[in-house]
Amino acid sequence: MGQEISFSQFDKSDFDHFYQKLQQETALLKKIISQKAFSTRSPVAGFEIEAWLLDKNLQPAPINEQFLATLKNPLAFEELAKFNIELNSDPTPLAGNVFSRIHKQLQSTWDCTFQHAESLNSQLLMIGTLPTLKQSELSLANMSNLNRYRALNEQILQSRGKPINLDIIGKEHLKIAHHDVMLESATTSFQIHIQLPLDFAHHFYNASIMTSAPMVALCANSPFLFGKDLWDESRIPLFEQAIETGGYNGAAQGPIRRVSFGTGYARHSILECFTENLEHFPVLLPANLNNSPLEAFEHLKLHNGTIWRWNRPLIGFDEDGTPHIRVEHRPPAAGPSTLDSIANAAFFYGLAKNMADEIIEKGISLPFTQAKDNFYQAARYGLDSHIIWQDGKKHRLQSLLRSELIPRAVLGLKSLGISTCDTEDFLSIILQRVNNKQNGCTWQRQYIKIRSHDLSLSKNLKSMTQAYLKYQQSGFPVSEWSKL
Repeated sequence: MGQEISFSQFDKSDFDHFYQKLQQETALLKKIISQKAFSTRSPVAGFEIEAWLLDKNLQPAPINEQFLATLKNPLAFEELAKFNIELNSDPTPLAGNVFSRIHKQLQSTWDCTFQHAESLNSQLLMIGTLPTLKQSELSLANMSNLNRYRALNEQILQSRGKPINLDIIGKEHLKIAHHDVMLESATTSFQIHIQLPLDFAHHFYNASIMTSAPMVALCANSPFLFGKDLWDESRIPLFEQAIETGGYNGAAQGPIRRVSFGTGYARHSILECFTENLEHFPVLLPANLNNSPLEAFEHLKLHNGTIWRWNRPLIGFDEDGTPHIRVEHRPPAAGPSTLDSIANAAFFYGLAKNMADEIIEKGISLPFTQAKDNFYQAARYGLDSHIIWQDGKKHRLQSLLRSELIPRAVLGLKSLGISTCDTEDFLSIILQRVNNKQNGCTWQRQYIKIRSHDLSLSKNLKSMTQAYLKYQQSGFPVSEWSKL
């Protein structure tokens, strides 16, 4: 969820005032962290999932304002585009049969939301990039009516000083120019959250970075964009290029980007990420936050929300007002089903926990530059990618998942106190996906390949999206979807 702001037009005094508040809040965060005055609660799970509203022709339906006003669900929110919505979960302790419970909650929310879409003569779909999407539909006319989105568009374009040039080389080559940030709305994701005790947070953050390569390959669900077959997870280059702007002044086109894999591990504390935010990224949205108290961290949170690391630390608060740390893991695409989504979360929590425990015991064994290279290799080639792992050797990711990473996820979930039934039920979905080598991306490509001689590509993409929608509602994980 984003913070709404009062205005979309700013002057220099707004930037100066906001930056002063940001400095003060970052200093206060440093003090509170040094005092260890953060929540000590055991890990808490949560997620956000983004979805598409479609008309009966499977084209984006820009109706989210009407949709949400009539849905009246406190877990549902607007997104950048009028044809996207976001569904959130209630925070849930990461223990016992947590995955059964959050899957039941998500399925109930999804069923209700899907039925509501049908009542408005539309449909709801969770997928990374919409295969039927046209570039012309990513226009400012389809931007949600919120000040923060208008301001974000104006500030990013001003900082760039030129149009957005999308250039993705995958199985095919897509090269286009676009004149606003609406390209970003073509990337819908499943964002996994975990609240952590302060002393453990930066270790888990580092483990999340290392886990990103297997996660992005396992969850790949975005091969097609504007009729082109690109990366297995095309959301990654699309999002990075759609909001391509960097740091201060001469560094605006430099190596430190607002959407990126990050610049390194957190060596001593999660504070390092927020210090980097202050020192390296200019303010984009200098909103007047009505003299909010420093201890609410409203300026720090808003600024952090305009820096999109694929693994991002967040500040929140317990019910009693005690501040807490969360890690947001952003690589997974939305979909293909609610069951797949919760299985993805189970695998992430388990593997990252196991790797974080290993980091505490033995230190970091995978250089950051290698974790970064692994991530982009996995995003481009999916389960067929080869990555260099902790032993310094190159592995085919599909084989590594089966031989090492899934067993490590089992151990991680056990250490969290997850029930044996939940561990077996949800990680068996991951294992079947790996064994069948069928995630959302491979299913989509195989569907198009089988029918490549039957119809035009645009008609095949529409047919595939219709079949995807049917299977998404079937209750089966993607590993069991028929290719025919």
